[in-house]
Formats: sequence, C-alpha cells, structure tokens
Amino acid sequence: MSEEKRVAVITGSSRGIGKGIAEQLGKDGYAMVINGFNKDDVEKATKELADKGYQVVAAAGDISKKETHEMLVKTAVEHFGRLDTYINNAGIAHIGNLVDESAEDFHKIFATNVDSVLFGIQAAAAQFKKQNDGDKVRKIINASSIAGHIGYELLGAYSATKFAIRGLTQVAAKELGRDHITVNAYCPGIVGTDMWDYIDEKMVEINGGQKGQYLKAAIDGITMGRVEHPSDVANYVSYLASTKSDYMTGQAVQIDGGVQFI
Repeated sequence: MSEEKRVAVITGSSRGIGKGIAEQLGKDGYAMVINGFNKDDVEKATKELADKGYQVVAAAGDISKKETHEMLVKTAVEHFGRLDTYINNAGIAHIGNLVDESAEDFHKIFATNVDSVLFGIQAAAAQFKKQNDGDKVRKIINASSIAGHIGYELLGAYSATKFAIRGLTQVAAKELGRDHITVNAYCPGIVGTDMWDYIDEKMVEINGGQKGQYLKAAIDGITMGRVEHPSDVANYVSYLASTKSDYMTGQAVQIDGGVQFI
C-alpha cells in the first residue's frame, strides 16, 4: 500500500448518510471498513461499493457495544494495514414527548448514539497512538445534528444525544490534540433518508395530519429551498477526512442548507 493511501472505518455506512460518506471517501481514494447492524445490508452495500472499484471490507456489528468498535479497528488494520480516520456516523432517532419518555427508550437511544461515539473515540485513539505516525494528523469524525444545537419538540431524547456528542467532540479534541489527533463533528439538517421518513410518520401518529406533511414543512423551512442529500454531508466529511482540515479540531459545523443560523 502506498504512503498516500488512507484507511477509514465508517459506522452505519450500509445506508443513508453513512453510505453517501463511503461513496465520497471511495472517490477520494480511501480504503474503508463498511459497518451496519444488519449483516445482509452491510454485505450488499459493500458489494455495491466494491463493484465501483473502491477498496472495502464488510464488518457488521452493534455499535452500542465497545467490542464492536475494537473489532472494526482490528478489521481495518488486518485488511489495510493501518487506520487514519474513524467516523462515528451511526445513530437512531426517537419521537415522543419528554414527559412520556420511558427509561428503556431513553437508555436505548443514548447507548446507540452516545455510547457508540465514546467507544469509537477510545478504539480509534488507541490505534492511532499505537501506530506512532509522528506528526501526521489522524481524524475522528462524529455525527451530531442541527438538533445538537437547538432542541426540537418531540425530539427531546434525540436532541439530548446530539448535544452530548458535541460535548464529547470538544473534550476529545482537547485531550487528543497533543497526539496529532483531531476530533470534529458534522451536523446535518433535513436529509432525505429513511430516518426522516420515520420522523414524519411518527409526527403524523402524534399530531395527526397527512403522510409527508411534516417532512414538507421541514423542507419549506430550508433557506436553500430543497431537501439535503447524503452527498451534501459527505462533501463536508470529505474535507474533514482530508489533510486540508489538519488544523481544525473540536468543531461541530451545521451542514443544513440554512435551516438555522447559530
């Protein structure tokens, strides 16, 4: 493998935003570990990416478990010889009033969205330090959200997880900077994926109305006048994963087409 070759782990990359990120990093020349919870989905996505000429390997697993992240790092090293970028992309949404929130649902979304980021940071940092790459900068990139900047009605638990990810990003950036490891986050807006179809469906169940109405209302509030595509997020992640962002750390940037300005 040439010195220029970079290797990434991308959690939740069998579909949606994660798959869009994998598509872009493949174009950028990255070799990648493709992950998701469902083994069939992961293998299907990996084959599609491999058919496009990208260097990929499938590694299904539950990212709420620490051992899964350790396995993902090990897979990257065994197949590609090293690790350069770890992207904590995977996450779930949950819709409901906070006053009705069950402990079970609250703990589940925190395990999936927040525990996974902590475990990913730990596993990636351990490997980066072991590689002893000198002053070369290695990257940890986390998925927050516009809901990590402003809390949204009926998205209380989800918003709480995305605020927490911003906190983890800032602290990890401060703790790991001396080791030439940057930690940043991307904050998508209204992305046309299965997650927003789910959000719209649950909004109809709670508030009434017609299917698609809440998604349309959300899109109508976007300054750029269209729904966000996974490629819009992937373009920014491509920058974070490149050497062009080597002096940037601890940031959580909104890539939302102008949904909110804070």
